[in-house]
Amino acid sequence: MADYVFTLSDGTEIPVVMSARRGMRNITLRPKMQPKREIHISRPWLVSESAAIKFLVSKQKWIECVFARCPEKKTLRPGDEIEYLGRRVRLQHDESLRANKFSDDGGVLVVGGDLRMFESRVRDVIKKEFLNVLKEMVRMAPREFWPKKIAIRDTTSRWGSCSTSGTMSFSWRLAFAPLDVMRYVVMHELAHKKHMNHSQQFWATVRELYGSGVERAKRWLTQHGGKLHRYF
Repeated sequence: MADYVFTLSDGTEIPVVMSARRGMRNITLRPKMQPKREIHISRPWLVSESAAIKFLVSKQKWIECVFARCPEKKTLRPGDEIEYLGRRVRLQHDESLRANKFSDDGGVLVVGGDLRMFESRVRDVIKKEFLNVLKEMVRMAPREFWPKKIAIRDTTSRWGSCSTSGTMSFSWRLAFAPLDVMRYVVMHELAHKKHMNHSQQFWATVRELYGSGVERAKRWLTQHGGKLHRYF
């Protein structure tokens, strides 16, 4: 249950959940998008609730930006159309089907099984296709840049990462981005095989792998990245 309600400038009310913790030194704010929009506040044990709310209000502009970048979730239903991996797909449901199937031209996805599992089945199809396209993009680069292992995640803070062990992780929500933007993130992480930093040499490698348009792809993610979280 929410302790307070925080109102955005557009009138949207966001529930606020507060907790007090021993050993904390500072107040922390955590805007959450799922399973529903909330703001979680953790405060030191000796800091009053009113002081924590005052701190929250002082961060109004930042809170507004966070929720603006991550729009409210849209529930997918039969009949909806979505765009992912460079194409538009219309969603249908047929409870009599055991498995999902695409139309011959790939423009319709018919989801089988219980209607209550509709969204999760659509998500699983997208994630599977995303991984296949991701692997194809990796193979566009010279073999020396290929990762030892590829993992897909559902992160909100980064689109991709490269570990020193050779594993590269990518947010599957890049499936909702233009293909050239997705490819930019892939080449960005592949470049970290040579440069585990963001030096001039690193960016030169990114441009070598990606080609022209690196800045355009980066700008698209900055301006529109939040939209990639509007489903599921």
